[in-house]
Amino acid sequence: MRPAVIRSGLECLYAGGIHLLARPFFAGVGVILQFRHVRPMRWTDFQPNRHLEISPVVLDRIVRRLRRWNYDLVSLDEMQRRLVERDFSRRFAVFTFDDGYRDTLEWAFPVLEKQGVPLAIYVPTSFPDGLGRLWWLALEKVVAGNSSVGIVVDGDNRRFECATPSEKYELYAALYDWILHHKTEAEMLEKVTDLAVRHGVDLKGLCASTCLGWREIAELAADPLVTIGAHTVNHPFLSIAGETTVRSELAMGRTVLETALGVRPRHLAYPYGGRTQVGTREFDIARDLGFATAVTARQGVVKAADAERLTALPRLTVLGGFTARRHLRVLTSGVASVLWERFPRIDAT
Repeated sequence: MRPAVIRSGLECLYAGGIHLLARPFFAGVGVILQFRHVRPMRWTDFQPNRHLEISPVVLDRIVRRLRRWNYDLVSLDEMQRRLVERDFSRRFAVFTFDDGYRDTLEWAFPVLEKQGVPLAIYVPTSFPDGLGRLWWLALEKVVAGNSSVGIVVDGDNRRFECATPSEKYELYAALYDWILHHKTEAEMLEKVTDLAVRHGVDLKGLCASTCLGWREIAELAADPLVTIGAHTVNHPFLSIAGETTVRSELAMGRTVLETALGVRPRHLAYPYGGRTQVGTREFDIARDLGFATAVTARQGVVKAADAERLTALPRLTVLGGFTARRHLRVLTSGVASVLWERFPRIDAT
């Protein structure tokens, strides 16, 4: 239902011209765009995470449109400078990529390099180490590769049929929700590991094939267009972790990157980063640790007032299916952000 609600809202705002009326009041001083995957379209029937990816052609189109709309495409350092110095003479846009996926190097970077666009890549350090638990992708592979899936629920072995694409989507959604409702991260990962082992999915191999290695990250970091940001060590749900764990994840993620790359990261992205996954405690810890900026996945444009809360910056998530010119016009106008603030359950995390 959520994509349908978002699409209907964007279409209505555009058709009514509300974005044009709202822009002078709500567009803020800039936008931080959040990307996950950039790669050519895949022609398979079952793609539950399709909304998290766009094609290289679409990325190029977004760059051209933002420039046509008089946005300066800047780095995180330049964005921070403008906020601190209150240099709001022109609106800015920042391109950020979460998780350090291999397709960022293979497909996104060539597009942005050709256009001379700065980008930031937030890296959880367990991913290039090959130890990350990409549970959402593992779950997709389990369901995609089997006509039935067995799990243990309350000590009982249960099996669910998923031979057709519709059955696979239904089961994926149910398992995704079931995993998220466990009380601790350890319980969640235990269930995902059990699923993977039962159905022959190699978690370590999945991480290695999907994410950048340290050599590739170092090559990207050496490019003046690229900023490597911290993204914790293990990509945990910070809101259900103890304060000691949160502080350790933020600090150690930065330290490991500094050791590997020789540069101390100044910028942070919170894992997941939605309204229920990160809050005031995490914002305060990031500030105490000395991060220059920290970004969330709370949907919104950057306002002048955000200069006072640099460790709680909003972003606009670029979702597949919502990249048409009219959708970007509405999103960058800021009017959709106002609605997201009023109805926080509609959060594209």
